[in-house]
Amino acid sequence: MSAAILFAAGLASFAGVQPQLAAGGGAIYLTFAAGDAISVARSIDGGATFAAPTVLPAAGKLALGKRRGPRVAATAQAVIVAAVAGARGGGADGDLILYRSTDQGRTWAAPIVVDDVPGAAREGMHGLAANASGLVVLAWLDLRQKGTRIYAAVSRDHGATWSPDRLVYASPSGSVCECCHPSVAVADDGRIAIMFRNQVDGRRDMYVVESRDGAAFGPAIKQGRGSWQLEACPMDGGAIAAGAGVTDAVWRREATVYATLTRAASATTDAEVELGPGRDPVVARSGQRVDMAWTGPEGIVLRPAGGAPTPIGAGGFASIVALPAHTVVAYEHQGRVAVQRVGR
Repeated sequence: MSAAILFAAGLASFAGVQPQLAAGGGAIYLTFAAGDAISVARSIDGGATFAAPTVLPAAGKLALGKRRGPRVAATAQAVIVAAVAGARGGGADGDLILYRSTDQGRTWAAPIVVDDVPGAAREGMHGLAANASGLVVLAWLDLRQKGTRIYAAVSRDHGATWSPDRLVYASPSGSVCECCHPSVAVADDGRIAIMFRNQVDGRRDMYVVESRDGAAFGPAIKQGRGSWQLEACPMDGGAIAAGAGVTDAVWRREATVYATLTRAASATTDAEVELGPGRDPVVARSGQRVDMAWTGPEGIVLRPAGGAPTPIGAGGFASIVALPAHTVVAYEHQGRVAVQRVGR
């Protein structure tokens, strides 16, 4: 494939959908899908340019669209890409397929299956995160029993080996929200946070659970003060980022995007902050800087740390990486993936 096109406005473009970004090991990685093919592109200049994408080995029919699609995470030693794929696809089957590279994405090991029960991940909604020291966490909507639950698997060796599946949360109503993706964050100190949309007596609200060891998870902490009474799934799971002792969360209730901050020491959440109209929000941290983006009425809106919400282009399904001097934003529009680097 040819190298990415870099426009004067700092916009790189690829054919594909459902982009995801991650930073680690001195590079930024972009993954996206086109049909049943997953591609990964690498930037070694802070997102100013990306090398030509590498297409990963096929693993079946991909779960794709509405935040389904591949996820990427990076440690100091490896790059990991996860996706849900099956022989038939379309929700009929599907397992969590994991790809791993130890040479900054130049070559990739054959994919492995992470979930222990075949077809348990067939809804296609999952989240992936890692820290530099090699702790990698994969969470997903699990269908091994009646009702939808949150399950996770953990790797402590940069994705080389994985724990058995672990139940993270089961709703007292019998099912969490059936098609909102879970979000995962891993702090530098090893604290794990997973956010999901719950379903409790018809209320579709966001909750965060945390773990210190990846085996036992604490109580589910509701995000925000209001509730969304809804007899349907909004297919919008928001996003989280982990800082020193805190977890930043962005999420949607009805037609508005909100942010909350959970303090790990007290397991309490600060009052919600209204960000504006929109959906599909994302968040990223760089030290004390917290950047957020979402799909607004006119396209992608970026709110950099300390700045005002600013539209940056038409599109949807954003992903962001926060760096000290700038933010890298990827999103899809009309069958293409755009990547912008926005200065602070």
